Amino acid sequence: MAKARLEGLMTEDIISFTEGHVGRIRLNRPKAIHALTTVMCTAILEQIEVWRGDEAVRAVLFDHAEGRGFCAGGDIRMLAESGAKDGAEARAFFHTEYRLNERLFTYVKPTVAFMDGITMGGGVGIALPCKYRVATENTRFAMPETGIGLFPDVGGGWYLSRLPGRTGQFLALTGARIDGAECLFLGLATHYLPAAALDEVKAKIAADPTAIEAILDAFSEEPPPARIEENLEAIDRLFASDTLEDIYAALETDGSAWARKELATLRSKSPQTMKVALRLLKEGAHMHSFADEMRQEYAVGAHVVQRHDFIEGVRAVIVDKDNAPKWDPATPEGVTEHMLDTIFAPLPEDEAWTPYR
Repeated sequence: MAKARLEGLMTEDIISFTEGHVGRIRLNRPKAIHALTTVMCTAILEQIEVWRGDEAVRAVLFDHAEGRGFCAGGDIRMLAESGAKDGAEARAFFHTEYRLNERLFTYVKPTVAFMDGITMGGGVGIALPCKYRVATENTRFAMPETGIGLFPDVGGGWYLSRLPGRTGQFLALTGARIDGAECLFLGLATHYLPAAALDEVKAKIAADPTAIEAILDAFSEEPPPARIEENLEAIDRLFASDTLEDIYAALETDGSAWARKELATLRSKSPQTMKVALRLLKEGAHMHSFADEMRQEYAVGAHVVQRHDFIEGVRAVIVDKDNAPKWDPATPEGVTEHMLDTIFAPLPEDEAWTPYR
């Protein structure tokens, strides 16, 4: 195994070093399941920029240092506290995080994300732009934002809209957690490896980063059946519409146990941000570039973070933990097209998101 050489801790929540000919980024905020902060995003962004121009670094690997997940998301409590005030700190976080997402999407060197354990929200934003995305038996992948009055961001409008059939809309609305086998089946992961093999795999990649794909292929194993495959027909049929009221009606009419369960799930989510999610995916499917997607998501995020449902959702789920948010509007019918147009309105040019260059 190549000897690791520390390059300095830009923040204690990020461990950055080179090993052999690869750069290693390890998320190191275990008490928060490595949820991202603005400082963490800045640190990662600055480090991958250094490695971009370093000929000795031929690939970059992302994983987590300890704990039960790769990354549970972003600093939601901070976002809500900022949203309740002027929203400036929240916008700064989104601006930096989305720059990181876009920079990874266009990164010129091979990138590998090890999605071992919980991979949600901000963790999805780091993993999905990577060329190689490794799932394990521990992977629990979700975009659960509609449950706190947010929406599937960090490129969710781009990635989810490109999944098979209507699975992206289903995941965006329900926040369903899927496992590693399901991630591989849907194409969210490129490989399925046993967690016990990851350390050896990382060492082999560090020794020969030109052979990443061959190494991952060699250690891959047959996953268990993907549970979501059993429900693809129902998902495509019942989540077929881009109108939330139609999806409610389809689930009500179907009446199966599965439909009743998913309808109950939707009724616990924010009607406003479920409609935002549907529109985001509809428009995201036709975006010309990932940068265009991030520009739109930043405008939407800047608006949503200061609206009632996000502040109330965080109160109910994160702060008070009563899990009884009072959404406003309380029903899909109450969320008007005018309201959505306001949320999707572009920001003034001097406030809009810009890529890192």
